[in-house]
Amino acid sequence: MKLETIAIHSGNRIDETTKAAIQPITLSTTFERGADGDYPGGYIYTRSDNPNRASLEDVLAKLENGADACAFSSGNAAGGSVFQALKPGSHVIAPSDMYHGLRNLLLQVYQGILTVDFVDQSAIENIKAAIKPETRLIWIETPSNPLLKITDIRSITKLAKEQGIFVCCDNTFATPVLQSPLLLDADLVMHSTTKYLGGHSDVLGGALITKEKSDFWQRIRDIQGLSGAVPSPFDCYMTVRGIKTLPYRMKGHVENAQKLAEFLSTHDDIEAVFYPGLPSHENHSVAASQMNGFGGMLSFLVKGDEQAAKKVANATKIFTQATSLGGVESLIEHRASVEGPDTKTPVNLLRVSVGLENIDDLVEDISLAIRTLKN
Repeated sequence: MKLETIAIHSGNRIDETTKAAIQPITLSTTFERGADGDYPGGYIYTRSDNPNRASLEDVLAKLENGADACAFSSGNAAGGSVFQALKPGSHVIAPSDMYHGLRNLLLQVYQGILTVDFVDQSAIENIKAAIKPETRLIWIETPSNPLLKITDIRSITKLAKEQGIFVCCDNTFATPVLQSPLLLDADLVMHSTTKYLGGHSDVLGGALITKEKSDFWQRIRDIQGLSGAVPSPFDCYMTVRGIKTLPYRMKGHVENAQKLAEFLSTHDDIEAVFYPGLPSHENHSVAASQMNGFGGMLSFLVKGDEQAAKKVANATKIFTQATSLGGVESLIEHRASVEGPDTKTPVNLLRVSVGLENIDDLVEDISLAIRTLKN
């Protein structure tokens, strides 16, 4: 099956009792045992497994060309399970431009348990230089958050295989529609399903997908069940519902983002635009070689200081000034103020999640907001 068909059918199971065409939500936390003490329905307790979670994990694995998937209650819970599966003392190589929630998880929760080096992964030489005898994981995020840096997945996985190091790729910005890290030899793919997979800013979740069912994957699967950081049946249902339209939504996000990036790149009051679909992007050719589209996320630098950037964000009418991304509505945010005092993000940067509104309306809204800098 092709991607669009997988998205619609692989997360759905017709109910055998009622023949409901759309799988119902199974809210029960426990399941009846048979006379022999076994579980004839295949389920024991909803923390361990649930019909709706099984359907979500099935469609996620198929979308990412994986052998199995684990759904979690958030993206951080998904990423954290990978870190937790590593042996104490393991060394992690992570991007210098990385989602600050996972960065803080590494620095605060796993401080003293794991060691980590944050490097610019847009150049393979930086990763080679960071490898140590105890390196067990290279964490990739491409495109990165919020600078939209591109990492050459093929080069890193080739290097990692030579060294016996696991590679996990955060594919949240790209989604399975635009990028397939497992086909580029990554071991794991991570998603914040809160974003494009759910697609409507109304359900929290995360996921991991594995290329093969290794011992390391079984450790992650055990952590999922024992730690209990799992999505509710309703959350799973809503995420599956969002996935059904994912391939078609992403086409609109990509088209709108490209046009908005092109407009901003020619504006006199914009210092720089970060979007891999622009030929001016430093790794545009790498992105073109491993992506089927350049995504719906971009960021740009306003000419001026932090107050100038905030003035533009405050002046928008259609863009909502809010955290998160990947919904049908367009969002704009001053990232440095969200990430805290140790942020590496430029203070005049605005990150934009380009939604599915009419692109002419979006361009006009941004244009009028930038014009307030003259006032």
